[in-house]
Amino acid sequence: MRKNAHKRQVFKFAAYKIIAQIMLFLSLAALILVVIFILIRGVPYVNTQLLFGDYGKEPSIKPALVGTFYLILISVLIAAPIGIGSAVFLTEYTNSKSRLIRIVRLATETLAGIPSIVYGIFGYLVFVVALGFKYSLIGGGITLAIMILPVIVRSTEESLLAVPLSLREGSFALGSSKVRTIFSVVLPCAASGIVTSLILAIGRVISESAVLILTIGMVVNKMPENFASPGTSLALDVYYFGSHGYPEQAAATAVVLLVLVVSINILATALGKIFGKGELANG
Repeated sequence: MRKNAHKRQVFKFAAYKIIAQIMLFLSLAALILVVIFILIRGVPYVNTQLLFGDYGKEPSIKPALVGTFYLILISVLIAAPIGIGSAVFLTEYTNSKSRLIRIVRLATETLAGIPSIVYGIFGYLVFVVALGFKYSLIGGGITLAIMILPVIVRSTEESLLAVPLSLREGSFALGSSKVRTIFSVVLPCAASGIVTSLILAIGRVISESAVLILTIGMVVNKMPENFASPGTSLALDVYYFGSHGYPEQAAATAVVLLVLVVSINILATALGKIFGKGELANG
């Protein structure tokens, strides 16, 4: 009986392992096929005119590059200090078992799972209509900041909770204040997770389109003059070119967008390793 039970257990383990490997293979195959298709269709059309030329007879993503940079700048400058500060308050100044903190964390997780089009409608009703920003990069950037804020809060909070309590106690034993302990011990130890969360948030800003359709106006053929001007982004240019008879330019823009997103993920991984080594050295 024991031998039969052991054989069944081994068989189940082998079957589950094979199924998991098949699912992994299918996922990787789908991803690779999508990437290869985009590269084949888009790489031949990536040229200097598309990247840096003026929008005339031939389309250009130069306004989208500038608009994307503005959106990253606005959203990160707003969301980063608020998100990191909120995470520090939740982990260092509150009782994690209190009902209020549980409600705040539940709300944060819920907001992180809301579809982006809901944030877009919110940004349109509040910033475009109610506050009179009209279609502008500032309205889109603030909406994106609200969208990525829950992600930054949760990621930063997890990084802070991973810092050993003994480090805090050792700092207090040496006479350091609460604030000095946070800035000199806790935040440096959690730096890798914080930086990674910020870079991944930037990646989401770059790839977002639903929010921006309703907030920045999608002006693809004109350079934005300032933050209050309407504009476009790389993700919106993919949509615009694809729906207005420029399939080659849409594929080429998708290649540029793909390269940026991959580069950001590689940068996040590299910085995480660098900061992680620094934490081990300091420890």
